[in-house]
Amino acid sequence: MILAVLSKVIIWLLLTSQCYSAGISDNIVYAINCGGDAHTDAHGIKYRKDNLKAGITSDYGRNIPIQRVPKEDQIIYQTERYDLKSFAYELDVIDDGDYVLWLKFAEVWFNAPNMKVFEVILNDEHTVIEDLDIFTKVGRGTAHDEYIPFQIKNGRLVVRGKSSSYNGKLKIEFQRLDRDNPKCNALIIWKGNIEQIPKLPPMPQAETLDDTVDQDENEEPPPIATKQKRHLKTSGPKVPDPYTEDQSSSLIPLFIAVGAVVPVIFCLCRL
Repeated sequence: MILAVLSKVIIWLLLTSQCYSAGISDNIVYAINCGGDAHTDAHGIKYRKDNLKAGITSDYGRNIPIQRVPKEDQIIYQTERYDLKSFAYELDVIDDGDYVLWLKFAEVWFNAPNMKVFEVILNDEHTVIEDLDIFTKVGRGTAHDEYIPFQIKNGRLVVRGKSSSYNGKLKIEFQRLDRDNPKCNALIIWKGNIEQIPKLPPMPQAETLDDTVDQDENEEPPPIATKQKRHLKTSGPKVPDPYTEDQSSSLIPLFIAVGAVVPVIFCLCRL
């Protein structure tokens, strides 16, 4: 009985995973591992090898682990394509419909913000990402994804309400600004909407910050400090002030001595 139930559960899991992978694959128009080889990720997305001739490929990211992704998928963010000025992918996207340009990044070189800043432009007319600073977004060695929805309809490319003529080719350009070189670790053309895309897990730092803020809001404000008179203690034993003692008490020994000496002097004079 137990074996039968377990077998049914295993079959159900296999069917579910196959259906999920098939559903993901149905949404993928292109998936390119920029600067790297072919790879199938944990979601079943099959990335093709990057055969672009423009730009420079690098796998320097293999030297460090990438956060927010499974170990087997770190390779997607460890290889990259970059250029000293700009580079672009031109992809055939013909069918009308709703799409998402899904870009993957990870900073693997710089250890500070404002060192690598660039922009992404579609078909020379739509600046879809301005002043992208990966380190500022997530820090070093951490996966970061960007999602840009667009629409193709009746020979027009529509991005964020702006329309331009479209001839069936989508040009994705990574443009240098004045701080280091533009780059990309992977790109996907997704047919559908953003809500369908499997997202990266949230940043741990952001969760910690939220918890701290919530805790601070629930705590009562600290009491206002007031000035209090301080009683300072001096070191050493307490010594009485000699100037505060009764002077009459200090003369008693003198009177006793005089009283004792007078009889002696009187006796000596009679001799």
